[in-house]
Amino acid sequence: MPQQNSLEELRKLSVIVADTGEISLIKKLKPEDATTNPSLILKAASKEEYQYIIESAVKWAKKRQGSQAELAEDVMDRLAVNFGLEILKYIPGYISTEVDAGLSFNTDATVKRAEKIIRIYESEGIERERILIKIAATWEGACIRTGGGVPDFAVCRRILDWYKEKHKTEQIAPADDPGVEFVRSVYTYYKTHSYQTVVMGASFRNTGEITELAGCDRLTISPALLDELAASQATVPQKLSPSVVSKQPKRKNYNESDFRNEFNDNLMAVEKLAEGIMNFKKDYRTLLNAVSAKYLLNRL
Repeated sequence: MPQQNSLEELRKLSVIVADTGEISLIKKLKPEDATTNPSLILKAASKEEYQYIIESAVKWAKKRQGSQAELAEDVMDRLAVNFGLEILKYIPGYISTEVDAGLSFNTDATVKRAEKIIRIYESEGIERERILIKIAATWEGACIRTGGGVPDFAVCRRILDWYKEKHKTEQIAPADDPGVEFVRSVYTYYKTHSYQTVVMGASFRNTGEITELAGCDRLTISPALLDELAASQATVPQKLSPSVVSKQPKRKNYNESDFRNEFNDNLMAVEKLAEGIMNFKKDYRTLLNAVSAKYLLNRL
């Protein structure tokens, strides 16, 4: 029997999520789940092969005959869903769809948009159990209780890059990677206290970070790193398991003041959360402007 490659071994330990909005890559990679966000959709939407998805979203939004602001919102929501619908044809599991990052500090507006996105999916025959809604890790986002929920931790690359820049170092072993340590600590805390939340690591810089988190509930991996894992014959031992939790962190309860104070004390968290929200807002606007210009939606 031929030896399994690293990706095949990893699939036995964690659910693999493809970090791409390109349907052609989803077909090739065959992940369990997939995730989208404004940046991924912006990249995919620039390709001619996906113009039919945009045209369908614009047509749907125009039929709703809303105001200019409502037209803009409808186009973007439907565009995100349309990419999700296409991806769902090729995966057996979940699709993750991002709520407008501009709503990151408005709980009610985030809930309203999330419910709208779910309704659009359901109108196309997709059960809500297959839809994950992604929101920013702000206090306002944390106030939204969505049942199981999946915190999509933009971990390794972003946290690692921050530490490299601040500490002026280039060499950090995957086992000591601050992003890996963060996911490990979150996983340990959630499993220790029997939370049902699924922990998902994302934004990896290299395969070493990924294999250090083998056993994490879900791992969101870029196409390039999925290819690297598929080409590797290195064994992948399980590193995380609910039954093997060495540390027993105490359970914490937060009110808004506690949350904001502790968050403010973590400079990395403050800077990277702000950066993530700003980048998604920027790409959201860039995508909207591009669609508006091409399909003569006036200035949205």
